[in-house]
Amino acid sequence: MNRCPGAAHLSGTPSLTTKLCPQCGGEIDLFSIDTHARCENCGFIAYNDTQHCIRWCNYARQCVGDALYERMLQAQRGDPQA
Repeated sequence: MNRCPGAAHLSGTPSLTTKLCPQCGGEIDLFSIDTHARCENCGFIAYNDTQHCIRWCNYARQCVGDALYERMLQAQRGDPQA
């Protein structure tokens, strides 16, 4: 195995999941490479809960690459540029 199996959904071809907005019940489309997405109905921001490994894994940067790793860290800090 050359890569962490948990990083497969963060790199390569993005996958799409749909979450229900906890505020209004609308659908929020969230791609696997997105750090967050905004509900088009009410503006609620849903975060991508599949990205948690970057918080604790020492090899996260190597798994997902420098650019995506930095973007994910910025989003976790609440940086609006992410």
